[in-house]
Amino acid sequence: MPPVQLIVFDLAGTTVEDDNAVAGSLHQAAAEAGLDVPLLEFQQSIGTNKIRLYEYLIARSRGRALRFEDLERLGLSEYHEEALRMFERYTVIMLDHYRRQVRAIPGAEEVFRWCKSQGIKVATDTGFHRDINTAIQEGLGWLERGLTDLAVDVEHAGGIGRPAPFMIFYAMQQLGVQSVHQVIKIGDTPADLLSGRNAGCRGNIAVLSGANSAEILGAYAHTHMLPSVRELPALILREFA
Repeated sequence: MPPVQLIVFDLAGTTVEDDNAVAGSLHQAAAEAGLDVPLLEFQQSIGTNKIRLYEYLIARSRGRALRFEDLERLGLSEYHEEALRMFERYTVIMLDHYRRQVRAIPGAEEVFRWCKSQGIKVATDTGFHRDINTAIQEGLGWLERGLTDLAVDVEHAGGIGRPAPFMIFYAMQQLGVQSVHQVIKIGDTPADLLSGRNAGCRGNIAVLSGANSAEILGAYAHTHMLPSVRELPALILREFA
């Protein structure tokens, strides 16, 4: 197999400390709007375009039988305005959080440096929209310090988030990587794993540093599961060299 040329890292819960802030912010905005959805359901569905997620959850709360895997194919425009109001409130809560505190997962920056030393390009992708992605990037300074090559969000993919693979494809296009057999995707949510599978990535790796357990993530197609991102270099040397 050809060598790995690109690793696409999720942000919150994978390379950025989360402490359940994303799910909590989504849940708070929903509860304030009267949408009764358990926090656990948000934990299992973060990593997606949050507007689409709210549309999906509103529809399900009203009796629609929908599959999470079909999130970006559902066309739930009748719930868009209601979802947008929740999303706007969530954005305020989430931006306040990241402007006050944003921290890298222990070992993440060292892994980025290791990738660079091996000639592997580093991209981040996220279900966040541009404003929240920008707040995280400015707070951590990864691009400015040369630790990462590209920071992708759902707006780079025309608003189409995970489970669709388009953020991964965008990173490949921008960084000149032509084969998914040279790409690894790593993340802490079902949406991450679904996007990696849909892209056909050579490695599709789950990490347990975020909101989801091994039991939850194990139900989705993956090539490996790690306690955290810091174990990634050893895995690459062992199984992807």
